[in-house]
Amino acid sequence: MTTAIYAAGAVCWRLIDGKVHVLVIHRTVYGDVTIPKGKVDPGESLPQTAVREIEEETGLAVALGVPLGVSRYPLPSGREKIVHYWAAEVSDRAVQRSTFKPNAEVAALEWVTIKRARTYLSYEPDVEILDAFATLLDQGVTSTFALAVVRHGKAVGRSSWPGDDAARPLTERGVEQAAGLVATLGAWAPKRIVSSPAVRCVTTVTPLAAAAGLEIKRDAGISQDAWEAGEDEVRRVVGKRVRAGKSAIICSHGPVLPEIMREVALATGTPLGSYVTDAAGLETGAFSVVHLSATSPGSGIIAIETHAPRA
Repeated sequence: MTTAIYAAGAVCWRLIDGKVHVLVIHRTVYGDVTIPKGKVDPGESLPQTAVREIEEETGLAVALGVPLGVSRYPLPSGREKIVHYWAAEVSDRAVQRSTFKPNAEVAALEWVTIKRARTYLSYEPDVEILDAFATLLDQGVTSTFALAVVRHGKAVGRSSWPGDDAARPLTERGVEQAAGLVATLGAWAPKRIVSSPAVRCVTTVTPLAAAAGLEIKRDAGISQDAWEAGEDEVRRVVGKRVRAGKSAIICSHGPVLPEIMREVALATGTPLGSYVTDAAGLETGAFSVVHLSATSPGSGIIAIETHAPRA
């Protein structure tokens, strides 16, 4: 059985004269028009690939938004290509800082309306992804932000740790999981990191904080000790992040995650369902990304995606 080829990309969009335009690329060798995307490099996660490929092909530094779906199609070699897509809003600053020059891979970039893009794109799978983006626009969703709910990395077992539970450190695997979070969570360009004060939680997000130049806000309101004592303040912590409307990381413990997800749903007027509870059932080092509207977060959860640990 031949293995599939994985790739990732994004529908990059911006407002021009008050109207949504999307970015298409004119590829040099193939003479076609496509959505920016590219193959996963060894060791990369799909979100990491999407951000890297967009910057390499277009010179634009972007943060990912809502997941738009997956395209699958056969290649001439007989292998299947599987491409994961997200939306990605492009800021004026990113456009001004673009380093793009026509090259052997991409001849030109062009911003076009969705209507124009539908007839312009060379491949039907690209049109289907564009239609998924257009559906979001029809629902009034444009700018979004992401709350990534992270379960701490693998820690030393409670039974084998002689000290306070909150002082339990990560195992070697947990340290590797923490390092593996950096590039993937960085794809959403978080602006805040909030963590339980437990050593295993703080250590999990420390590499990301260092890479992003962010301070870790330790909040006992989402600690396991507070939750077990019935003194947690999950509603306060989650409510603050939803009101802020900025992408953020919330790192906590397995038993606390269902309450965190529940409060995200309640804070956004989202009906509780299995997809919310499933997103809280994370193994150590895994995370779920909850996507919310930046203009009207009370309109409900737009999407949730869950990612397994990288180690």
